[in-house]
Amino acid sequence: MKIVFVVSEAMPFASTGGLAEVAYSLPIALQKLGAKVITIMPLYKVIKDEYKEKLTFIDEINISLGWRRQYCGIYYYKHENIDYYFVDNEQYYNREKLYSYFDDGERFAFFSKSIYHVLKTISFDPDIIHCHDHQTALAILYYKIATKKLPKFVFTIHNIEYQGKYNQYILGDIFGLDNKFLDLVSFDGKINLIKTGIEVSDLVTTVSNRYKKELTYSQFSHGLEIVINNNKNKLIGILNGIDYDFYNSKDDGALYKNYDFKTISDKQKNKEYLQKIYQLNPIDVPLICMITRLAEHKGIDLVIDKIDEIMNMNLQMIILGSGDEHYNNYFKEARNRYNNLVYIENYNVDKAKQIYSGADFLLMPSRIEPCGLSQMIALRYGTLPIVRATGGLFDSIKNSYGFLFKRFDSNEMLKKIKEALLVYQDKTKLHQMIEEGFKQDFSWDNQAELYLNAYLKLIQE
Repeated sequence: MKIVFVVSEAMPFASTGGLAEVAYSLPIALQKLGAKVITIMPLYKVIKDEYKEKLTFIDEINISLGWRRQYCGIYYYKHENIDYYFVDNEQYYNREKLYSYFDDGERFAFFSKSIYHVLKTISFDPDIIHCHDHQTALAILYYKIATKKLPKFVFTIHNIEYQGKYNQYILGDIFGLDNKFLDLVSFDGKINLIKTGIEVSDLVTTVSNRYKKELTYSQFSHGLEIVINNNKNKLIGILNGIDYDFYNSKDDGALYKNYDFKTISDKQKNKEYLQKIYQLNPIDVPLICMITRLAEHKGIDLVIDKIDEIMNMNLQMIILGSGDEHYNNYFKEARNRYNNLVYIENYNVDKAKQIYSGADFLLMPSRIEPCGLSQMIALRYGTLPIVRATGGLFDSIKNSYGFLFKRFDSNEMLKKIKEALLVYQDKTKLHQMIEEGFKQDFSWDNQAELYLNAYLKLIQE
């Protein structure tokens, strides 16, 4: 089976979150199962020179977009046995960030339209084209317009909050689409690319089974529950996995001291290392971490609401994150008020691994969490998650190796933090939960097989 992944980001080249991890690790797992996978993504400025210097130039083509005829360079690089093809256009991608520009609609319409032409140029005839999130939704429509010889199209919703909404006036001038497509690509008076991806794909996947169910309700669907429910017959939920080679406390080179459950006492050395480098009091108290995007749906407001009570407990806390500026400013100020609070701006994967390895608990009080990877990663480092039971957190964490609260409520969160602190004092119970956490399998091995079976069923229909 030949599969194309169409993504706006992928590790290790460019990343803002979980999508990049999935785009990196799922193709590897699928290829281990016998599939042939190639990945296509934009050639961003932020891609490190160590990769850019190794790119092979394939060809130069032109892409028509509305009245424009734009240069499109195609570059190739093989990484972890996966063939990556990069779409180059400096006007669109020679920028400091991946997203949040006024012309994002045009930038990713160009990328989406390039997909058919890239595959034609490299003579790759896929069975499945798997597009991810709103940035790639138009790739399906453009492909269907370009040819009658069609593969099957899969569209994954990683987070329905980000829908790719634009003024309808850009349909022809920017997207280069006839007015006959207006109803197809629009919802509630605006172009809506998530809606487009749902409508034009053969299969729609979400990143956990619980999130699939949640999307049918208005409080989770951000207005698209009608579209979701109208397409329920082609909607499935498959929990994301993580790369068990990349996240592995036993031989992770980023850690101060490696360990597994048999040598779990060495985890304490990693806590002591964190206390030293972040100037925390070197005492034996529970260490809670948050490794998160600073966004409202991550439940940051619950933490702020109870910050005094939390920091007045006999514990220490490390927060690693970046995002909304008002949250960033709040925690910068808070770390000056509490000597047992560390706040580190800007995500760094090695720092994250060190924090996972030294912390006792991971706090994820999310309002909405389509899948979540941090809770799975934490278990690989013997760190017990304290989570709100929503989306992928509900699907992945059980009371035998974590702490779940149902209502999105700061008092409920606080109760679970207190419960975790009591378990910390009961070392027998603590070690039982850590051992159970280590036993869980959230690798891509099982999840990739679910995807492969879904692809096969689609092809056979």
